[in-house]
Amino acid sequence: MNESFISRKDRIIAAAIEIISDSGLAALTTKNLAQKENMSEALLYKYFGGINEVLIEVVEYYSKFDKGIRHTINSKNASNMQKIKEYLEAYATYYDNYYSISTIMLQYEELLHNVDTREKIAWCITERLSFLEMLFANAIEAGEITDKFTPEELANNITGVTMSHILSRRIVYHSKSFKYEFMNNVTKWFDLIAKK
Repeated sequence: MNESFISRKDRIIAAAIEIISDSGLAALTTKNLAQKENMSEALLYKYFGGINEVLIEVVEYYSKFDKGIRHTINSKNASNMQKIKEYLEAYATYYDNYYSISTIMLQYEELLHNVDTREKIAWCITERLSFLEMLFANAIEAGEITDKFTPEELANNITGVTMSHILSRRIVYHSKSFKYEFMNNVTKWFDLIAKK
């Protein structure tokens, strides 16, 4: 994609995500961000009032597709388990295509401790979990899966599996795509909870 079509503000957000992915949240400073964007810190302040404003935009960017994905999944004429699978595949595709963005999921705790990002990241986490809980509740009610686990437990388990896969990719090289490995694991997990 031609960089001239991307606004400077969007490039700064993308650079912030890369810094977080490469070096962690603590490395996101105005100095490091300005250096990565080959600009002065003074010029950076033309676009953002400080690093917390950048972080707010990062969180908003991270969650900007959520509403659309939920709407698309809700409008599908499919089983609840198929909807869950397609929901997870949407995120797996997103994380495959934009590796650096997946690191935000591993930064939840720190983002919850930041006064400026707490509300936005809490909303994002809560909305994702609530949507999964609803789909799992519907699947239990429809007799698609066992009721040995509550919808809340199932949503938390699949979120944990997601985080585990993201973390594993940061530690060890994987020859297959994130989506392939993650969805392969999800399919096996679904087989375990399917009603026999």
